[in-house]
Amino acid sequence: MRGLRGIGSYLAWSVAAVTPTFAQESGEGLAEITVTAQRRVENLQQVPVAATALNAAELQSKAVARLGDLQSVAPSLSITDAGQTQSVNIRGIGLASNSPNATAGVATYVDGLFQPPIVQANSFFDLAGIEVFRGPQGTLVGTNSTGGAIFINSASPALGESSGHVEAGFGNFQNREAQGAVNLPAGDTLALRVAGLYRDHDSYYHDVGPFHNDAGKLDEKGGRVGVFWQPGSFSALAKLQLNDMQTGGFAFRPVPGTPFSDFRVGDLRTLSYDADTSHREKATLASLELRQELTNGVVLRSLSGYQYKRIFSFDDLDGSQAPPQAGGQSTWDYFAGEKQYSEEINVISPTEGAFDWILGGYFQRNDIDVQIHQLDAGFPTDILPKNRRTTTGFFAQTSYAFTSAFELQVGARYSTYKVDADGFVTIGNGIPGFPPGGLPVSNLAGRHEDERTTGKVALNWTPDEANLLYVFAARGYKPGGANSLTSEFNPETVLNYEAGWKATFRDNRLRTQMALFYNDYSDFQFDVLEPDTGQAGVRNVASATIKGFEVQVEGRLGDFGFDAGAAYVDSQLGGLTFVNTRRLPPGSLGAQCPVGVPSSPPFCFDYTPFVQSTAGGPNLYSPKWTYNAGANYTFTLGAGFTLTPQLNYAYVGPRFAYIGYSPISDRIDGFGLLSALLTLRGDRWRLEAYGTNLGDEKYVSGQASASSNEFYGAPRQYGVRVGFDF
Repeated sequence: MRGLRGIGSYLAWSVAAVTPTFAQESGEGLAEITVTAQRRVENLQQVPVAATALNAAELQSKAVARLGDLQSVAPSLSITDAGQTQSVNIRGIGLASNSPNATAGVATYVDGLFQPPIVQANSFFDLAGIEVFRGPQGTLVGTNSTGGAIFINSASPALGESSGHVEAGFGNFQNREAQGAVNLPAGDTLALRVAGLYRDHDSYYHDVGPFHNDAGKLDEKGGRVGVFWQPGSFSALAKLQLNDMQTGGFAFRPVPGTPFSDFRVGDLRTLSYDADTSHREKATLASLELRQELTNGVVLRSLSGYQYKRIFSFDDLDGSQAPPQAGGQSTWDYFAGEKQYSEEINVISPTEGAFDWILGGYFQRNDIDVQIHQLDAGFPTDILPKNRRTTTGFFAQTSYAFTSAFELQVGARYSTYKVDADGFVTIGNGIPGFPPGGLPVSNLAGRHEDERTTGKVALNWTPDEANLLYVFAARGYKPGGANSLTSEFNPETVLNYEAGWKATFRDNRLRTQMALFYNDYSDFQFDVLEPDTGQAGVRNVASATIKGFEVQVEGRLGDFGFDAGAAYVDSQLGGLTFVNTRRLPPGSLGAQCPVGVPSSPPFCFDYTPFVQSTAGGPNLYSPKWTYNAGANYTFTLGAGFTLTPQLNYAYVGPRFAYIGYSPISDRIDGFGLLSALLTLRGDRWRLEAYGTNLGDEKYVSGQASASSNEFYGAPRQYGVRVGFDF
């Protein structure tokens, strides 16, 4: 025991020795960071998990306005625009398919409700904070957390407090934004909070096509109402949130090296469509959390949720003005709707004493309806899948302190998953000579069930109140599914071995986190073309190993504050054989032709010449290096005024988006972004001047595998905001 304490003291002394020494370290230290992902309010430095947590003020100072911006503040996190979905990956694990049959590998939650992968690009407003937990969270989160989990928490009503805030801003591209919230008490036991958001801006692009589309233009509205009632040891918190976002359509161009890339014109801010485009996303989220604290300190908790998310999109699928003879003039009318019902029950022990625990049960039902009407030079294809998914989980996590320094933590979760799929693919709907409703060419019906036990075993060592060292093994699981009656795919699983160290130095003026990890990742799910249907389907294409490290540091030395984070992820996905869709001719091709029958699209096609084998490569959407840094200094001007400049820089390394590993068509280059914020603050008001992507970096933000198009990050933006607290 004495020897272990000595090692901890030596490690702490070593880090302290290499940190800068300042002649004066006056002022307050860092504020405590609390997280709630483990169903309790906990100090992040005392939670044995690699995580990044930011409050509302930190999110604004870091220019984090929506989910995709989080990759600029959290190591190992990559969020890639994939069209209808966002490919969220942590440590190279997450979502690499936008098929409705695949589930997410990084679980994203809003106010405790699991989020389907569609409709996640809404702007944040009136948040309490965001927590990013890295690595599989197989006990308390369960399925869909092979890579990690993101928890987005909105501000809740506060009892006995009349308060609020309003903010308005203006910027280039005719950006206009306004948001605010008001908290109103009703007696001593009831409170109401109402929040809202409005934002719009012009398109960043110029469409030279005949329709002069405003693809990428934003018109967004959001609102939330929360009610909190606490008459005693019982409390109830209800929230209802609505979002409505229109963008004028997707702004993309053909990926280089694909069939339509020869029809690209101008630079990446120039679009060339020969079809009208539009895009709209709507979401409804409702939650009810009930808590009852018993006389012995045990808490009973219930969280009920309902969500309904919808996408309405009309796109120029080839992203160009390619003529029909080149396979162009391909459009699709896309609708996706997903309803989700969920319920979680927890029994949570108090934390006093050597032994504490959490028990829980979970139920989730998802009803998914997708309707795609695709036109290739006027010939129609209808793709109409439906899914019904049922997820259940039963879990327990316990911690036992052998001594004041050593703690053993054990958690386990048993999960079940069932999906019933229905639907079909037809061609020729409305064309003379075809049956009414079109000719069915593929049956998308199917069924799949699986179950897994996941969990974690950890040993935590706290040699003193300033240091936490931990080692653990954890297992995560992502469900499988069905593409058709004859095609199923298995779950993904990951075994994670991790060691970490969290430390606090110089009277809480400096905090660090370090983690080393090794993952054994099995049955990677990817969207590949199924020759027997001619449609995309999910398959288990390979397994992988992933290893790396992460470092985070945060400091406050008087009026100077800084933070930084870095991650190195080395992944290797095994070799595989597949139909390379980047090489296929455009249009609806049909299912694989019988032996001896020549290709005759859209009735059938011979895919044999397009089958490719690779030796593998890095996991998709997995940059080897990610890092970020920020610094600020607060100048006291007198008369209650302060002036704070803030600079931030973030880098996301290159990554592959397709399993062909072509350096031309499948690789997304790395990029670095610089942002700044200058805040003049009075007693209850603030004036901000902001700038994002100050270097006007022109970079690819993602690819849509279904259309072989690529998306681009926003250009330089700047403006002013004024806010008032009351």
